[in-house]
Amino acid sequence: MKRDIILSGVGGQGILSIAATIGLAAVDKGWFLKQAEVHGMSQRGGDVQSHLRISENTVHSDLIPFGQADMILSVEPMESLRYLPYLNADGWLVTNSKPFINITNYPEAKAIYNEIRKIKNHILIDADGIAAELKAPKSANMVMLGAAFAFLGIEKNYFENAIRNLFGRKGEEVVAINLSAFNAGIEFAQQYLNR
Repeated sequence: MKRDIILSGVGGQGILSIAATIGLAAVDKGWFLKQAEVHGMSQRGGDVQSHLRISENTVHSDLIPFGQADMILSVEPMESLRYLPYLNADGWLVTNSKPFINITNYPEAKAIYNEIRKIKNHILIDADGIAAELKAPKSANMVMLGAAFAFLGIEKNYFENAIRNLFGRKGEEVVAINLSAFNAGIEFAQQYLNR
């Protein structure tokens, strides 16, 4: 089994923490991984994307060719559309619905959502809203990871261990918040797909 994932968003949204969590889970499971990151012009507010390839077998290249991604996991809706040429015909688009408006000509949110809904396999989630309800606004990225979990091919316990390892130095409360956000994303995705 293998998964080729494009992670996208803007600086400061936690894209690299999502990549690190998936990477830790994959390595703990005994899988191979390759990752390539591109950061925007500024750390906060610039576009950020990462190619993440995980597999039971050796991964030879860190870049995903056009039309080969199994998933686009995006923390920003317009950024999710930017990478659609990478998505394969059966791939999943999992994206946050909350825009990060950092340009004057940002498209109307409704138009972006209409484009997202044209993708056969998609989940459109208000990760920021869910994180706010949990009183954990900085954990929207873990909500997003939870929403994508079912399509990553790695058991839940590996992700839970990865979250503990990644956030453990920040204390048990931060670990618990991120685990809660991850589980809230899983729950939302299950409800979204069963509607």
